[in-house]
Amino acid sequence: MIAIVGGGIAGLAAARRLQGHGRDVRVFEASGQVGGLAATTETAGDPIETFYHHLSASEETIVELLDDLGLREDLEWPIGKNAYYVDGTVHPMDKPWEILAFPHWSLYDKFRLGMLTLDVDVRGGIPSFDTYDDLEEFEDVPVKEFCIEHTTRNVYETFFEPLLEAKFGERMEDVSAAWLLGRIKFRGERDLLRGEPLGYLDGGFGRLNDALVEDVGREHIDTNARVTNVGTADGGLQTVTVEHSDPGEDGFTNVETVDADAVVVAAMPNVLEALTGYECEITFQGTVCSIVSMDRQLTDTYWLNIADDAPFGALIEHTNFVSPERYGGEHLLYVPKYVQSPEDPVWQMTDDEVEAHWLDGIADLFPEFDRSHVNWMSTARNPRTAPVYERGYLDMVIPYHLDSEVAEGVYYAGMASRAQYPERSLNGGIVAGYECADRIAGEK
Repeated sequence: MIAIVGGGIAGLAAARRLQGHGRDVRVFEASGQVGGLAATTETAGDPIETFYHHLSASEETIVELLDDLGLREDLEWPIGKNAYYVDGTVHPMDKPWEILAFPHWSLYDKFRLGMLTLDVDVRGGIPSFDTYDDLEEFEDVPVKEFCIEHTTRNVYETFFEPLLEAKFGERMEDVSAAWLLGRIKFRGERDLLRGEPLGYLDGGFGRLNDALVEDVGREHIDTNARVTNVGTADGGLQTVTVEHSDPGEDGFTNVETVDADAVVVAAMPNVLEALTGYECEITFQGTVCSIVSMDRQLTDTYWLNIADDAPFGALIEHTNFVSPERYGGEHLLYVPKYVQSPEDPVWQMTDDEVEAHWLDGIADLFPEFDRSHVNWMSTARNPRTAPVYERGYLDMVIPYHLDSEVAEGVYYAGMASRAQYPERSLNGGIVAGYECADRIAGEK
């Protein structure tokens, strides 16, 4: 039997893949709900992801999985409109003429940025089309230095710097240029006349979780089941110890020790460390993310990056991407903030305080905003939602097979794996799960 620690997308994908290789599996999820960061929140219509999700055109593995599960026809590719809020104005940034109209850049600024996004290095006046092919060459290059050299200082200060600060806070200057280049490549192709198509599953990605659960078999998945020990002997895995709990009023705890041929830790690296002692050097940051339900739209864009002073770095208006009709007419807006420390003032706030803080910030940016149009708000927090992609990151990723680091039979498919570089994603979680499953089955 193969034990899988974690019922998120990576754990469920690993379970399904292992079953395809003819192996018996059990998935142990510590919480009461599978899905991990793709868990959902109820609305007046379809459920919505608690933390925002969409697919980019470069994510092929998840599309193949949806096809296998009979969901491919429900995968849609609407345009995710982008805009930039600076000096009190929303500037659309999708179409070439919109970018050309951006008043804070010179024509030269726009040319240099455009060439970078097209993977063309124009330093020295002679175009090079292979400079950016190998991301690892930029692993140790500071992102600020790279942006100034490969675009202009003005582009860095008016565009990249606010985005980096919103994404990485006080760690922004530790980030590598490889991450930025990888993110540009990750986003896929753009329709010059409309903008960037982004993938979304009709009914939400919770349907993917449900389909995986049904395909793996509910009898193979234990929720409220926390793995507390990985037992090794003679250099190999022997057992895993699981603490089953009942969260109800008559709660109880039952401890089970099961024999296991292998264990896949499909969770954050702190879980791996607690179980095996393996220490991961990657720094993670958390997120405080609220969903705001309104009776009308706030803007006409999907992803609005904020350059002005605000308590959040972006506003993501989901129902400008997916029709509000699917949510019972509700207009749904994500308001997120990355936090680098539990000492962050927003992390310390109660949910009510966070929600008031967000609404104050929205009102400052949009004076016409009327709080009476808010139906409800729901706030979620997670202390580890994204790595800090600092210089030297690839030297810190956790191997899929930890035979030499921990013991034979111990595998890792969490967010600190190679598949989640240069950007974390649902697709990366599936790839990590497959990588571990194929190694266990002797396919790699």
